[in-house]
Amino acid sequence: MTTNFLRIAVVLGLLSAIGPFAIDMYLPALPSIGADLQASTVAVQMSLLVFFLSMGFGQIVIGPLSDMYGRKALLYAGLVLFVAGSIGSALAPTVEWLIAFRVLQGFGASPGMVVPRAVVRDLHTGNEAAKLMSMLMLVFSVSPILAPLAGSFIIDGFGWRAVFWAVTIAAVLAVLLLATSLKETRPAEHRTGSSLGGAMAGYRYLMKDRNFLGLTFIGGFGISSFFVYLSSSSFVLIDHYGLSPSVYSVFFSINAVAFFAMSQMTGMLAERFGLRRVVRVAVVSYATVMVALLAVMASGMQSLAVLASLLFVGYGFLGLVIPTTSVLAMEEHGEIAGTASALMGTLHFATGAVAMAVSGIFFDGKPLPMVVSIAACAVLAFALTQLTLGRGREVAEAPAE
Repeated sequence: MTTNFLRIAVVLGLLSAIGPFAIDMYLPALPSIGADLQASTVAVQMSLLVFFLSMGFGQIVIGPLSDMYGRKALLYAGLVLFVAGSIGSALAPTVEWLIAFRVLQGFGASPGMVVPRAVVRDLHTGNEAAKLMSMLMLVFSVSPILAPLAGSFIIDGFGWRAVFWAVTIAAVLAVLLLATSLKETRPAEHRTGSSLGGAMAGYRYLMKDRNFLGLTFIGGFGISSFFVYLSSSSFVLIDHYGLSPSVYSVFFSINAVAFFAMSQMTGMLAERFGLRRVVRVAVVSYATVMVALLAVMASGMQSLAVLASLLFVGYGFLGLVIPTTSVLAMEEHGEIAGTASALMGTLHFATGAVAMAVSGIFFDGKPLPMVVSIAACAVLAFALTQLTLGRGREVAEAPAE
């Protein structure tokens, strides 16, 4: 693996982590934000939900623009908006103002989600793309592993508002990294055929591509199960199980370690078995574990150790699902990589937002409603995998890998 390959993975991973960093550092603060701003649990969760929505739907705009104007220009613009939203969130006097600035912050984070996937497709396809995507995710893993821990220490020492000043500093550092360490991968001569009309045509084409949509929603329901966990886990673990914010952060980080450690096996497994087979086996395993967790919790055994163990194993298998489905979905769409990445990201986040909203309706602070939602997402991912990548399709499509 060349030095340049690793450098690109590091840069893209860190740029991708800016938005999630603003989520993961924030999670231990959710109960204290409600107390400080005298806001309900629903209102505090809304500040998380709107961030997901704006970060998700922002991608539908950013992707085509990155095809038209280049990858770096959109990353710069997003980081500027992200800084503005972070400063506003730090100074928010009420939960309503916090929600408004989180919308701006989420939109600013959207280029960091969509553009790195397009850069991967600009540079590589197939197993090489899977290797770069898994390396990117390894760097990206710094957020869910370290951010909750950092967030809990910052909150304990300086209060929840300091979290937003910390992510502001991170975004400024990201601007410097972008300026010095990443070249433009969408040169001017490749942009000449890109336009808003072309983007709309591209979206129409992709929305008719059953393979693209199937793979996108397999990953989308997988991510949704993690989004449900993000929105509910701090209330379940801190308020229900009595964990401190610091211990909660360790608990959260352990699941992230499983996810990203397994994602590093993507390239090796893809070379040996093929991307489609890796997706099928990983989704089956992930769904089996999550359904087993639901059965245990529904039986009345709500042990924290059981919850932790099965989530660790389940999210480990999910770590194989996300990079492989992303690479496969974009495999045939190199000419509109930004548009394809944008639609994929938007559908991922829209699916996640719906899952969070539905889960929130039934959430009562106890683990069972959270686990029901997680298992439902896993079962839907399994059903889509059978429809999209059944054995007959796998054999027919294997030579294309």
